[in-house]
Amino acid sequence: MLTSWLTMKLMNPVLDEATVKMMTEDYPDNPFLMVTVAEKLNPAAIVEAAIRAELGKELARPLGSPNVLSPWNRLLLNPRQLFQFPTPDYTAVDTKTIIGPKAKKPLQLDIPIMITGMSYGGSLSLPMKVALAKGASMAGTSSNTGESAVTNEERESARLLIGQYNRGGWLNKPDQLSRLDAIEIQLGQGAWGGAVDEPMQAAKIGAHLRAAWHLAEGENTGINARMPGLNTAKDLIQLVDRLKSEYDVPIGIKIAGTDFIEYELAVIAQTQADYIVVDGSEGGTSHANPTLQDHVGLPTLHTLVRTVDWLLAHDRREKFSVICAGGLTTPGHFLKALAIGADAVYIGSIALMAAMQSQVAKVLPQAPPPQLVLYDGKMTDKLDVDKGAHHLANFLKSCTAEMQLAVQAVGKTACKELNREDLVAVDKDLASFMGVRHAASHRVAEEEKGAKSNQRARPERSAPAPLPVQ
Repeated sequence: MLTSWLTMKLMNPVLDEATVKMMTEDYPDNPFLMVTVAEKLNPAAIVEAAIRAELGKELARPLGSPNVLSPWNRLLLNPRQLFQFPTPDYTAVDTKTIIGPKAKKPLQLDIPIMITGMSYGGSLSLPMKVALAKGASMAGTSSNTGESAVTNEERESARLLIGQYNRGGWLNKPDQLSRLDAIEIQLGQGAWGGAVDEPMQAAKIGAHLRAAWHLAEGENTGINARMPGLNTAKDLIQLVDRLKSEYDVPIGIKIAGTDFIEYELAVIAQTQADYIVVDGSEGGTSHANPTLQDHVGLPTLHTLVRTVDWLLAHDRREKFSVICAGGLTTPGHFLKALAIGADAVYIGSIALMAAMQSQVAKVLPQAPPPQLVLYDGKMTDKLDVDKGAHHLANFLKSCTAEMQLAVQAVGKTACKELNREDLVAVDKDLASFMGVRHAASHRVAEEEKGAKSNQRARPERSAPAPLPVQ
């Protein structure tokens, strides 16, 4: 009590002086000026300007952009109560999904939520990679190497492990590829605005990672903007054909969302890939710069809608499984993505938050939570791997239960039965873009019009036909 009293007595004169100054001084000498400046420039821009002024190089902002443009909150699911009844038992709602069903060894998942590619070394510490693999396995889903190599620790912890055939070349040889349950050719990432160079200095590469990447001591490395050896669409087709002939697991291609998405899909459509990952601009990463995160790419929702529509329009939807990635954080997001047409979703940043859970108290307030899990974090030794795995598994189980309840409400028996008839948009332009109903229209009146009304038809897209092989 005495300490509080003394603190208040000391603060009162300071507050009094500041209040008088704010109410009487002209703006150039008024502390309130910082409020108006912050409103104009925004606090993030001010802080980033200061960091740029200090460092003189590109910034490395973890966990992605705050610029979330996908209008998920303008979509709602449509429950059924009387004209159709809810599903009797929500626990019986089927959450299973299959990625690459036509592959010799399809990827069979208990839930349609997967852990996205976050690399050991390029992004995360080895303990966090092991925690993610263990937690995903406990929940019946897959984890992903990201743009790194397969380590014994991650492989032994993962029941199902997807590996990224990457632009750094660390997982592109048979001894690595033969250990995977699916192979994902990584050609772009939403948080990086697609594909750019990512150099990595030898001084930042520890002995364990150097051995995993087969680097000599003192050897620099990095990720290339272009996959080595791929210079034409024909090169990509030949790469996929070779991997399909050598491995029985599903082969996928990952790209970032872009307004050229239809042209990108026209190339992918010529391959024998089993699945496509589309990663929207809201995706996270460990250290991309703010310009690529905030100002490059296409929002996740728009990317997914245009991907599914193009595949449907060109009779390719049954050929490819579709995985949606980029800023998906809640069971509601996951359900809406499935209803739009995804077979599964990837999660990253939110999975890290779930795995860290109360362990963030180990680093706060001395350091921000990413220092607990990033490869170059200063407090990675404080992570309890088993506790992280347990909390991630609990998060996934909680999301799954809520998704089952929502699927029950819309009268379906499986997550894979969701479609756009189960969605309604409160925004008219969004409804038109997606080919779903607008909340301000009257269903019965429209349906009585029958063929005279075309409001519910999916809009035609000016999309290119598949390109000839180049």
